[in-house]
Amino acid sequence: MIKYEKVNALLEEKNLDALLIMSDYNRRYLTGFTGSSGAVIMTKDEKFLISDFRYKAQGREQAKDFEFVLQDKGLLDFIMEFMESREYESVGFEGEHVNFNTFDRLDSTFDLVPLTGEIEKIRMFKTSDEVDLIRRACSIADETYEYILKYIRPGMSELDVRNEVENYMRKLGAEGSSFDMIVASGVRGALPHGVASDKLIEAGEMVTLDFGAYYKGYASDITRSFGIGSVSEEMEKIHHIVLESQLASLDQIRPGMTGREADKVARDIIEKNGYGPNFGHSLGHGLGLEVHEMPGLAKSGDVKLEKDMVVTVEPGIYVDDAGGVRIEDDCLVTDSRLEKLSHSSKELFII
Repeated sequence: MIKYEKVNALLEEKNLDALLIMSDYNRRYLTGFTGSSGAVIMTKDEKFLISDFRYKAQGREQAKDFEFVLQDKGLLDFIMEFMESREYESVGFEGEHVNFNTFDRLDSTFDLVPLTGEIEKIRMFKTSDEVDLIRRACSIADETYEYILKYIRPGMSELDVRNEVENYMRKLGAEGSSFDMIVASGVRGALPHGVASDKLIEAGEMVTLDFGAYYKGYASDITRSFGIGSVSEEMEKIHHIVLESQLASLDQIRPGMTGREADKVARDIIEKNGYGPNFGHSLGHGLGLEVHEMPGLAKSGDVKLEKDMVVTVEPGIYVDDAGGVRIEDDCLVTDSRLEKLSHSSKELFII
C-alpha cells in the first residue's frame, strides 16, 4: 500500500533502523487496529503490532499486514526489550505524542530521531475507501440536520438539541459525535466554540449548530446557522455575507493553493463588508480519523492543497452581544477543484 511505501521512504530518508508509533490515531491509521492499547514498530522489511492478551484475536484479525506480538509485561518495558533484542539503534518516534518519561526511558538505550508530524503528513492524503467513510459520515450529518430543523422549538435548551442530534446520528449508524458539539443560540452565537449549555432557545434568535458524526472511525464536521421565528436585520445581513464568502471559497479554491491563499478568498469578502475583525479563526482544516488534521486553511497555512486531501471550509462572523453565523462544509480536493461531501441546505432557514 502507498502509505507503507511512504513510511519506508521516511525510514530511508532519516536512516532509521525502526519507527515506533504509540499514538492511537496513527496506530489505527497504519494497522486498522481499533484497540485502546498497543504500539507499532516498522522497519524496511517488517511490520509489528504489539498489544496485550485482550486484543490478541482482534489484533490479528484487524492488522492483517502486521505480525501480532503479544506483550507479556508493561507496554514500554516490552517495547524496550523487543527493540533491544532486534538490535535497533536509530529509532524514529512521534515527537509530539511521546511524554517525557517515555522519551527518557527510550533515549537511555536508543538513538532517538523525532519525526514530528511525519505520519500526519501521510494521513493528509485519503484513499478512496477513506473518502467513502467520510462521505457516509457527512451524509449522516446532513440527514440529521434536516431532521433537527423539524424538531427544534422555542423553549428547548441547547442541551436538549445536542442530545437529540447525538441520538439521531446514532440511529443512522454513527458511533457518536466526532467532537464536543456546538449549539450556540442568541448572544451565545458570538462564541465560536460555544458548546451546548442549559440556555433556553428563544424566538427571534439565531442558532449556530456545529456538529459531526464518527462513522467507522472517520469524522464529518458541518456547521449551519438558522433562525427561530425571526432574526434581526443585522443577523440576516451577516448570514448573507458568510454564505457569500463560503460559496466563493468553494468555487475558487483549487489544488496548488496554499492554506493561506485559500483562507484569503473568504477573508477578503468578509473584510470588504466591514466584518474583518469579527472573523477571528481560520477558514478550515483537514479532516479524517481526527476532526482536526493537516492541512490548515489559515493565515499561517504554508501547505499546498493537493488531490485527495479532505478539508473543511467554514467562514464565520461573531458580534459580541448580538450573535454569530458560521457555515461549514466538508470537501474533497480533486485534481481541479473542491468537491463537496456535505450537502444540506445553507440558506437562512427560519423555524
